Amino acid sequence: MEFGKVSDISGIDFSLPPDPAFNRYYLSKAATTKQATRWFVGCPIWVQKEWAGKWYPPQTPSQKYLWHYSRQFNTIELNSTHYALPGGTTVQKWVEQTPGSFRFCPKLPQGISHQLDGPFLKKEIEAFVAFCDALGERLGTPFMQLPPAFTTRQSTFLLRFLDSYPFDKLPLSIEFRHASWFKYLSRTADKLHSYGAGLVITDVAGRRDVLHMGLCNATAMIRFVGNGLHPTDYSRIDEWVERLAHWQAQGIEQVFFFVHEPDNVQAPDLAAYLICQLNQKLGLDLKVPQRFDIQQSLF
Repeated sequence: MEFGKVSDISGIDFSLPPDPAFNRYYLSKAATTKQATRWFVGCPIWVQKEWAGKWYPPQTPSQKYLWHYSRQFNTIELNSTHYALPGGTTVQKWVEQTPGSFRFCPKLPQGISHQLDGPFLKKEIEAFVAFCDALGERLGTPFMQLPPAFTTRQSTFLLRFLDSYPFDKLPLSIEFRHASWFKYLSRTADKLHSYGAGLVITDVAGRRDVLHMGLCNATAMIRFVGNGLHPTDYSRIDEWVERLAHWQAQGIEQVFFFVHEPDNVQAPDLAAYLICQLNQKLGLDLKVPQRFDIQQSLF
């Protein structure tokens, strides 16, 4: 992820900011359902040849990457849909290769997210809905990443889109990037909550304002960007585990946590660390990814 990338992280305060006051209100409404929190941890890709022999068995053919990825992690940040929706045959193969507990979280096509101020997007939305329907139970929470230049002055176009989005069929979380949205975060959260939409939280070195910590429904979606397994990557994850434990106690229903690293070769390392910390600190029993380059002990 190039967004928020910096060459020198030595002077950056990576601590998590406090939760907005409105979090407690929205989470208290979620807590009335008394559902156990569902946890999903993954990466932004599954096609990575460097993972063969480490996170995939040695000499794994590329056609089997998704099969093995979905046995290591239980979700994927599906960025390819931002550029083009796959055909039905491809989607069916994805469904067949993944277990029923696996969740795809597709990014809305840029023909929607980057054209909100253009003509009505009925056909584009219908095509995305059809794609999500084909995923069936493998569908997680789709998310829309708004362009960096999309400001609060264009909010009427966002509202037009929200009015046309089929919330009765599909969930949705939205990632804002322009600074103006974070000046009025409470107002934005209230409007999104009225539709049933959620907020995406991005934790990246060069844009600490997008780390807004706002929640306006029962789903948390975090896009975490590390810095080559720098020691701060691990201390940041440790602080995130504490915050997630707090949200769990307040009633969060599901968490999607996606780990990015430069070129993503090392993303599974940090994602695996997160899973281990969640298990240890929160008493969970999430499947820990298996390393194929380390001898497994019988004891």
